[in-house]
Amino acid sequence: MKRVFVTGNAGAGKSTLANFLGKALALPVYSLDQIVWQPDWRKTPKEQKRQRIDELIRSSDKWVIEGVSQIVMEAADTIVFLDVPRHVCLWRCLKRNIHFLFRSRPDLPDRCPELLIFPELIRIIWNFPTNVRPSIMKHLRETEHNQTVSILENYTDVEHVLFLMRQASRGSQKPELSAE
Repeated sequence: MKRVFVTGNAGAGKSTLANFLGKALALPVYSLDQIVWQPDWRKTPKEQKRQRIDELIRSSDKWVIEGVSQIVMEAADTIVFLDVPRHVCLWRCLKRNIHFLFRSRPDLPDRCPELLIFPELIRIIWNFPTNVRPSIMKHLRETEHNQTVSILENYTDVEHVLFLMRQASRGSQKPELSAE
């Protein structure tokens, strides 16, 4: 477990889980939001975004990356898909956004307050099950056996993985994650 990709809807808990996994596994953690977005919520041009993601993946053979990206998914040896219901994601984003309404979250570029994209964020979250989830599930079904895949659907699933990671960080055993 050296190249871990944490993916899922906005508000699913990707950043939180990625940071915990990074700490437990002593791996650097990267957020794709730093690549996807530029100041003032401008999207990075497609070719530049792809180049930066490629550079990030090649920069090290050890990392935890969180976000949504087919390129990273293919490069990872471990994929954790937070398949959380959208109503949970909406609630979590609402709670998170209260703190960052007028300023950027730490994993975003400057001048990206949540207030400026709130309607778009709601649309992204609500449409994730039809616009993004099918391609993630297709990859996970077709993945070769060289990738470990976990699909976590609720808090209990996440807690189970965190428990395994805590156990692994205390000892020398390798945690085995499984799709549930």
